[in-house]
Amino acid sequence: MASKLLRQTLTKTNRTAAIRCFSTAASVAFPSEYEYPTGITMKGVKISGRPLYLDMQATTPVDPRVLDSMLPFYLSRYGNPHSRTHLYGWESETAVETARAQVAALIGASPKEIVFTSGATESNNISIKGVMHFYKDKKRHIITTQTEHKCVLDSCRHLQQEGFEVTYLPVGSDGLIDLDRLVKEIRPDTGLVSVMAVNNEIGVVQPVEEIGKICKEFNVPFHTDAAQALGKIKVDVEKWNVSLMSLSGHKIYGPKGVGALYLRRRPRIRVEPQMNGGGQERGIRSGTVPTPLVVGMGAACELAMKEMEYDENRIKGLQERLLNGIREKIDGVVVNGSMDRRYVGNLNLSFAYVEGESLLMGLKEVAVSSGSACTSASLEPSYVLRALGVDEDMAHTSIRFGIGRFTTEEEIDRAVELTVKQVEKLREMSPLYEMVKEGIDIKQIQWAQH
Repeated sequence: MASKLLRQTLTKTNRTAAIRCFSTAASVAFPSEYEYPTGITMKGVKISGRPLYLDMQATTPVDPRVLDSMLPFYLSRYGNPHSRTHLYGWESETAVETARAQVAALIGASPKEIVFTSGATESNNISIKGVMHFYKDKKRHIITTQTEHKCVLDSCRHLQQEGFEVTYLPVGSDGLIDLDRLVKEIRPDTGLVSVMAVNNEIGVVQPVEEIGKICKEFNVPFHTDAAQALGKIKVDVEKWNVSLMSLSGHKIYGPKGVGALYLRRRPRIRVEPQMNGGGQERGIRSGTVPTPLVVGMGAACELAMKEMEYDENRIKGLQERLLNGIREKIDGVVVNGSMDRRYVGNLNLSFAYVEGESLLMGLKEVAVSSGSACTSASLEPSYVLRALGVDEDMAHTSIRFGIGRFTTEEEIDRAVELTVKQVEKLREMSPLYEMVKEGIDIKQIQWAQH
């Protein structure tokens, strides 16, 4: 249906130009007849055509089947789901509740425990600030990790400014926390433990089930940011013993602008709302629920539930193809984070003796990033890699390859070819690499200042 409506909307003259503005997923429904005779220039960068997309941790293309489910609620079923007096409102409300059940099913929760939000950032803010503000008379301490998403770290810093105490757990060179250290840091006034399930930069999977057991033993609420875990690894709120969980729609081939918060009912966890308004979503998140976006997130969750195992096996093969392809042709390639406890679609690599910004700029035909999309504007090395103990020069050369449902073998092979070519080109210009090839240990050199 989505493809049919789009075809009817686009005229013969502007069809191909408009198609190329869509995501990779949406454009597969159309013939790839459009070419760029003069290339594309944007932000001062000129490339021959649209780059291949390997940045799935930043965002994913909307699955065409998800788009199909959303379109009716833009075009004909456009009622406000909170309108209780007519058909338009009733059908939108039914669609929202169906989506709520779809999200809940993917994580093993009750639909009554799902609150729709604008995304994982809002869910994280509600979880961290909301819990600590609600229990502020007795609980003044929160535990998190040094490698959390920026919105979690900034929420914790905000609480510190209000007088709360925060413990930032270090991680090992594999990116995982020390469970014994967690136990030692829990205090009688600890109000929350917040640990990300799958890291957005390096893809490591924390031992959330073990963390949940520890939190249950000490009767401390456990929150996890599962934006990068949902639909990619098996998530079970009962096994994990989480009290709160943050979820995102656009990380699982759904639309941007929608997310969800899992809020446990038994034992009940309470939060202070971070926004005042009409009292929608049980008063926890006021504001009109955006029916098309919520429907899209629900459809994306249902698809993920059906196809997660297939996607994982296929993506694992592509990840191995990418890593082996690069390592067969160049040396000095380091995988950041654990390879044993890792989501297969995330491959974060550092390339020795290469300047990071030059490498990124040289890979104009491949859409990759040097870390989180929320912090990649900074020229500072990734705080996540520094927390792993990665040297600053190696942290500067990291590239995150994100592989997903629509990635092809041809794209992987092309990414390998372009990456190897650019690394070799930069190393040819590097005097440090020349010294290493001659057997000189550059770490032992005493560099003189002029």
